Amino acid sequence: MADITYDIIVRGNNLRLRDGFLAMSNVTLVKTGRGYMLFDTAGYISRLGLITTLRERNIAPADIKMVFLSHLHFDHCHNIDLFPTAKVFVSRTEWSYAKSPHHEDIFMPWGIHEMLERYDLEILDGDGVIDPGVSFFPAPGHTPGSFAVRLDTQERGCVVIAGDAIKYAKEVIMQRGDNVYDTAAHSTASIKRILQMADRIIPGHFPELIKQPDGQFGWNEGAAFDLIVR
Repeated sequence: MADITYDIIVRGNNLRLRDGFLAMSNVTLVKTGRGYMLFDTAGYISRLGLITTLRERNIAPADIKMVFLSHLHFDHCHNIDLFPTAKVFVSRTEWSYAKSPHHEDIFMPWGIHEMLERYDLEILDGDGVIDPGVSFFPAPGHTPGSFAVRLDTQERGCVVIAGDAIKYAKEVIMQRGDNVYDTAAHSTASIKRILQMADRIIPGHFPELIKQPDGQFGWNEGAAFDLIVR
C-alpha cells in the first residue's frame, strides 16, 4: 500500500469577535491512490489563500479529484466552485440537516444544495473506505451529519481530520464541543472516539494536535494570523 501523505494548506484559527467570528477553517490536502483529495474548502475569507497554496504546489483545480466536506457550514464548503470536476463526498444526514437546520444554526449557506447537485456527488452513510488507508466515519455533535476522515499513515500513524467534531484544543481538554447543533452527548462521544484512535488530530480551527508520551494531546506550533493594513 502506498503511503498516505497530507498537508494542511490553509491554516485555520479559532479567533472570534464579541459578536461574530474571524475564524478560518483548516483545509487539508491528502494524496491518495486515487489522486488528490481536499478535506473541506474553507470560506471566502480563505479563497485567495487556497488558490495560492495550490498554485505554489503546481496543483491545478482539475488535479483535485475528490473533495470531502466534513459538514455544510459556510466556512467549510465555500470555494467548492473552484473544483467543478471533483467528486464530492457529504453525509446523507448532513444533506438532510442543511435543508432544515437547528433554529440557532445560522451558518448554512444559501443555495448549497443547488450548487452541490451539479457535482458528481456521493452521499455517505456510516463508516466507509475511500481508498486503502483513507476511511471516513460519522462524528456528530457540532451538526448531526458531521463526518471525519481517518488516514493510516506509515510515518505518523493514525491521523484523524476531525473537521468541527473537534474545533480546537479546548474541546479535547473538556471533551465536549462548543456550538453544538446536535446533542452534547453526541459531541462528547465523537470526541472520545477520535481521541481513542488518533495519534494526530487535525481540528477544524486549530493547529495539528499530536499525542504525547503521556497520552495527552499537545501542539508544536501556533496559529499565525497576519493582518495587513492597506
